[in-house]
Amino acid sequence: MSDPKDLHGVIPYVATPIDARGNIDRKTLARLCEHLISQGVHGLAPLGSTGEFAYLDFAQRRAVIETVVETAAGRVPVIAGVAATATTHATAQAKAWRDIGADGILAVLEAYFPISEAGVVAYFTAIADATDLPVTLYTNPNFQRSDLSVPAIAALARHPNIRYLKDASTNTGRLLTVMNRVGEDLGVFAASSHVTTAVMLIGGRGWMAGPSCIVPRQSVRLYDLCRAGNWNEAMALQRDLWAVNEVFARYNLAGAIKAGLAMQGFDCGDPIAPQAPLGPEALADIRTALVRVGAL
Repeated sequence: MSDPKDLHGVIPYVATPIDARGNIDRKTLARLCEHLISQGVHGLAPLGSTGEFAYLDFAQRRAVIETVVETAAGRVPVIAGVAATATTHATAQAKAWRDIGADGILAVLEAYFPISEAGVVAYFTAIADATDLPVTLYTNPNFQRSDLSVPAIAALARHPNIRYLKDASTNTGRLLTVMNRVGEDLGVFAASSHVTTAVMLIGGRGWMAGPSCIVPRQSVRLYDLCRAGNWNEAMALQRDLWAVNEVFARYNLAGAIKAGLAMQGFDCGDPIAPQAPLGPEALADIRTALVRVGAL
């Protein structure tokens, strides 16, 4: 297994299969993780946005982490999502995922009431203090009520356990600002909302993204081309993969990922209510995008 304190590469946000009774479909989840590992991904990130963490209770989240850790069996690092509105709930998750065997933490801040910047920094600091696992900060201003500013990121980068940033802002210029500000203290990962080749060009370590669940082989190929500095070929592949990103930006994220996985033989169920399954037009668009990149 690669060192979780030296994360890099393609780390899919793993979808969460749910059966008709609302239970975690562990068998399908294990089969999906096995497939992703066989395609060469460099890690697995359960309970990310694509994993619908916001719709799962603690028992369901625990079942997801247990299954992914057991399936990975040390072959790739498991970066487990921690997300809560209360700091005590977040630290309890971090400790539980460490005890199960996760290799790292993906820290997300959920918020109902507004939170000051000092409160945001305190939340992530508490997660980093809760275990000795390396922590990845997650920032996504499109979904988060209280986001991480550049000064807050710089302050958190000084914590010895906070090692990475996964940014889903779509703002590559902001990423370069962060890189210039924190230097080697914080490794930066892109999201599917970024042009990942551009992020690799400016010094990114890879990407954590939901669409990599359905195009893992192509994503790993793109990463390898970037690492080799073969930018022309990388951009040719990036243009094709961007069509997949555009489809997922157009429709419900979890619904689109689960629909794509179903087309590939992984029945993960519908997105968790009140999210709605995708209609025929959306399914046709997803199929077209996957066929274009050789994923069907």
